[in-house]
Amino acid sequence: MHQLFLPATKYDPHMTSARWLDERESAAWRGMLTMHRRIQQRAARHLQRDSGISGPDYEVLVSLSEADQGRLRAYELGDVTQWEKSRLFHHITRMTERGLVTRESGAGRATYIRLTPQGWSIIKAAAPLHVADVREAFVDALTTTQLQSLAEISAVVLEHLAALDEAEGCPDAAQACADEAFDVAGTATGDDDCDEVIAGR
Repeated sequence: MHQLFLPATKYDPHMTSARWLDERESAAWRGMLTMHRRIQQRAARHLQRDSGISGPDYEVLVSLSEADQGRLRAYELGDVTQWEKSRLFHHITRMTERGLVTRESGAGRATYIRLTPQGWSIIKAAAPLHVADVREAFVDALTTTQLQSLAEISAVVLEHLAALDEAEGCPDAAQACADEAFDVAGTATGDDDCDEVIAGR
């Protein structure tokens, strides 16, 4: 990704088919990447300092806290976080060992990831601090009009990405996980298979 920062002159000048970014396009692209990285780094630093959790911890905890009964099917959590199966499996394992979440068996082969009382306590304490940090670092820096424009830009780009993924035959996170479950387990694909792969069963 960082190679995209190099000016076109650093590449083979005979690559005339490449649609190089002009100055305005490059500034928008680089600015977006730098802003995203800086905000994530600051948020992660403050979450660790104030609440003793990482950014990925917070993402899992807040996703579960917003779900019915504080739990999600394993494949649903993968869909919400957009994480690959292996990353989700290993992170949930670490959070389980720390007592923040627990794995539960459901009907059939379904596996649920549920917040523990300790997990609830941590997210309830961390959320107000994190929101205040987001407001200070991001929201308060923009006008109402700028926020609206950014929300509209995000929606346009996400819709465009979805269309590109569909054209390329790229599955969504839940289906990708189910497909990988089929490859690993050698059984019929489906949500239960995805749950089992993430649960390590």
